[in-house]
Amino acid sequence: MPNRPIEELEAMVGDSRATTEKFRIEPGKVEEFARAITADDAVFRDKSVAADRGHDRVPAPLTYSQVARFPRYTPDDVDGKGFDLAFQPEYVIHGEQAYEYERPVYVGDVLEGTTTLADVFQREGGRAGTMTFAVLETEYRTPDGELVLIDRSTAIETEGAIDDESSMDDEDAAENDADGSASDEGAELDSATADAAPETPGSTVDEFERVRTVDGLEPGATGPTVVVEDLERKHFVKYAGASGDFNPIHYDEPYATAAGNESVFGPGMFTASVTSRVVANWFDLRDVTSFGVRFQSRVFPGDTVVASGEVAGIDADAGTVETELEARTVAGETLLTGTATADLE
Repeated sequence: MPNRPIEELEAMVGDSRATTEKFRIEPGKVEEFARAITADDAVFRDKSVAADRGHDRVPAPLTYSQVARFPRYTPDDVDGKGFDLAFQPEYVIHGEQAYEYERPVYVGDVLEGTTTLADVFQREGGRAGTMTFAVLETEYRTPDGELVLIDRSTAIETEGAIDDESSMDDEDAAENDADGSASDEGAELDSATADAAPETPGSTVDEFERVRTVDGLEPGATGPTVVVEDLERKHFVKYAGASGDFNPIHYDEPYATAAGNESVFGPGMFTASVTSRVVANWFDLRDVTSFGVRFQSRVFPGDTVVASGEVAGIDADAGTVETELEARTVAGETLLTGTATADLE
């Protein structure tokens, strides 16, 4: 339960705060972030590769706006996301994360962020106890007002540690969504997907021919598979250093176990960022208009992540394609599900 009454939290819904200032997209930081999410694509560090793909500057990965959490980009009078929700950090899980893109984020951009508390509510969650949801929506714009992207995040505070972010019972899983819709149930990992895993840890087919047109696309068509093998704690530490997510529950073993967890575990956004590589290797970054995930379970040291996607729908007249995404362990546990949209020719 939050340390502030739900009525006080609800009273803040609709409030907006300037939460990010002078968020300068730096080449070294973009490369560091890309490597932290196991993306070896040279487009994130090499101007000539970016130019060959039609970019006038080096683009940043799809989830790069997470870097805005660093204190140097936060106004002096702002703490965290700008709202004193009084959530206990050791009992906060990331329910959902979504992005809407007007264009890619590029090296050289300087962005300003304004965050709105879009919604707050509570639901009973079985083993998770009373769950308090907070939906935060941040618009990132250039100094002249150009909208670049919208970042929408759902944080959930539980009454105590849970076995896993998706080890909540079926009722919990159904509530783990800002609109109350039920999440899909996990299925066994397709053996064909596991067999398709590349041998090199963290590798994928970066040479996958990116789709630029809806011609020839059919529902059910699969995209590239991304595999990150045998995760280590250092993966979580690298992501923390690159993204600014310094919650000790992801790297401090005594802290994590004292909060009731079996060990440290990976940030949800690390898994989401690995999954974003499926989209970035499938479509040109300029064509991606949305990416979003719903977190279902956590990733631990020793796990192998397999992320994949398939075409869910096509609008030939509009030239858009909707995809469904998922990330699982090789044991078949669903880590997250998601969607992405691309606006093609």
